[in-house]
Amino acid sequence: MKDLFFMGGPGFMGVLTLLLVITTAWIIYHFIIGYNSKQTNQEKLLRKIDYGKSMGLFAMVTGIFGQLIGFYFAFSAMEQAADISPTMVFGGIKASMITTLYGIIIYLFSFILWFVASTIIEKKLKN
Repeated sequence: MKDLFFMGGPGFMGVLTLLLVITTAWIIYHFIIGYNSKQTNQEKLLRKIDYGKSMGLFAMVTGIFGQLIGFYFAFSAMEQAADISPTMVFGGIKASMITTLYGIIIYLFSFILWFVASTIIEKKLKN
């Protein structure tokens, strides 16, 4: 796992990990506040939990941006080199996809957390 982190580039992978922690903490915090609250303002509670899903989407876009930056630097290196093997090209493409996959996983995780939290709060407030 540590190898994938460094292969994907510590800069973008660090930012994505930070977004994962912030997104998870945001959704869980607002779920706990909303679940334990006597407040009946359902729209406000659900909107705050929706922000967590938006942060997950931002993580996915950041992962895609990391891949594009990786492509740029890989193609720049290929342009400078005289002889490029297909193995080297595919290895570069594989490494650049790590940030995108990580961003998509973060988005899916935030989407699942959002779905579970909003469903539970909606059921609680209806009763």
